[in-house]
Amino acid sequence: MTPKENRYAKSHEYIRVEGDVGTIGITNHAQEELGDVVFVELPEAGTKIAAGAEFGSIESVKAVSELFAPVSGEVLEVNAKLIGQPEVVNSDSYGEGWMLKVRLDAPGQLDDLMTAEQYDEYVTKESEG
Repeated sequence: MTPKENRYAKSHEYIRVEGDVGTIGITNHAQEELGDVVFVELPEAGTKIAAGAEFGSIESVKAVSELFAPVSGEVLEVNAKLIGQPEVVNSDSYGEGWMLKVRLDAPGQLDDLMTAEQYDEYVTKESEG
């Protein structure tokens, strides 16, 4: 089930916003496509990220993929649990498997992202080729 409260990027990252802070991670679809996650590389707290720009990478037994920021902002917190247990991304991508908490530079950027319904349609069309 794609959480309705999140917004989604075409690169398969999500953001859940509370106030001016957004929690970023990858979608359940993305972790399924990757397979078993073995390593996650994330920026340090204090780093500025830009919407659409690469902010890290995720490595699975299949491939290494870049992670792209759905919004611009400052990294407030990084999920340290993923350093020792990257597989949490597979088991709980929308919960314990979150990656970053960021303070949003421009909340209006959320309007450029997909709703859960739009994301589900996008994934269906993408998988149909």
